[in-house]
Amino acid sequence: MTHTILLLFSFFVEAVILWQYTSHLFVSNRAWKTRLALLTLLYAMLFLLSLFSNTGVNVICFFALNGLFLYTQFKLKWMLALFHSAMLTAIMGVSELASFGIMSRFSPHFLSDAGAGLVFYTVFSKIFFFAAIYILLQVCKEKFSNVEPYDHSEIFLMLIPISSIFIMFTFIAIGETSSFASPINFMVTACAVFLLLLNLLVFGSNHHNRKKSREFTDMQLLLQKESDSVEYYEMLVSQNENQSIVIHDIKKHLQSIQLLNEKNAPDKINAYIQQLLASSALKETSRICDNEMLNAILCRYQRQCNDKHIVFLTDIRSNAVENIYQHDLTSLFCNLLDNAVESAENIPDSFIELTVEKKEHSSFIVIIVINSCRNTPVYDQNGLPVSHKTDSKRHGFGIKSIKKVVKQYQGDLQMYYDDISGTFHTIITLKH
Repeated sequence: MTHTILLLFSFFVEAVILWQYTSHLFVSNRAWKTRLALLTLLYAMLFLLSLFSNTGVNVICFFALNGLFLYTQFKLKWMLALFHSAMLTAIMGVSELASFGIMSRFSPHFLSDAGAGLVFYTVFSKIFFFAAIYILLQVCKEKFSNVEPYDHSEIFLMLIPISSIFIMFTFIAIGETSSFASPINFMVTACAVFLLLLNLLVFGSNHHNRKKSREFTDMQLLLQKESDSVEYYEMLVSQNENQSIVIHDIKKHLQSIQLLNEKNAPDKINAYIQQLLASSALKETSRICDNEMLNAILCRYQRQCNDKHIVFLTDIRSNAVENIYQHDLTSLFCNLLDNAVESAENIPDSFIELTVEKKEHSSFIVIIVINSCRNTPVYDQNGLPVSHKTDSKRHGFGIKSIKKVVKQYQGDLQMYYDDISGTFHTIITLKH
């Protein structure tokens, strides 16, 4: 019974170590729930096979099933998946052999104990395995683009498994020289298990904190991008104002040209005309809505759609967005239209339809975006689409930015895909 429980415990720890290893190094192409379900299934199979006590079969199955998990759940070539599986198998085997050799050399009496000795050997070998994998992560992490830059301060975390191994040696030495009473024996064994759990918990928490820190940094970069976009569109608004001024003054320009013509100065007339034509204020602009900022944003995406052969249809009602701050307009509509353009491009006869209106006799603004979309999106637990880009950790903040604006205006966000028409629908309600 004790042997079976220790086998179950060993495979659980190995599964957790594999999860940490793959999460640090590789980009997943599956949802985390799918990965967790497959990992549980594979290690349950390994546990059942281990009950037959055939070492050769256990090692081969450990290598094969880990390779299958890596290949199917992450964006890896099969050769690379097998390489990492072989490396994990080798490190696991070496850690168990090293632990057995060390305990056989220094504490043969304690190792022969079928109770506490076996528990100590199991926990000791898994801490050894965990420490080796962590060192490997620190060496290899810069070679994969999906992980953040190496932080030298993390090397101090290695003191935790090193200290744990030292404490284990201390317990073994005490057990070799004296016998533990029954309660003390149980307590020392529990301490060994808690040491391993402490190692897993500390490094798991560290990984979680780094992930949250990375997301916070990316969000700050997104906010900076939105701030820069506001300045850009304010510049476009200023340019449109300059254009209006030039058009208003066109009569005076014509009068000036007439005076130069009367003086028979064709060179000066030509230079004057060229100067007017080169003015940025005379560059063509469209009038899509009555809000200057939103109009500048929509003009930009209208040009993008024309270049990508996407039909861009808009229906922006008068004064519909007058109560929305300019930086929120930029954040909301830029992210909505970025996603729509990305979904609609390279699709024959694709289109984007944008409707913005303020409901009469109410305080609600309704924004509807309908765009062509080739594939059914994958949704998260909140019913919102998940980014399908290669580096998913660096994307998905557009949706978060949209949600932030919707929450700020006490609104509601709905997104769904229509299989029949092949279109993606976004419906936003804001309270102004």
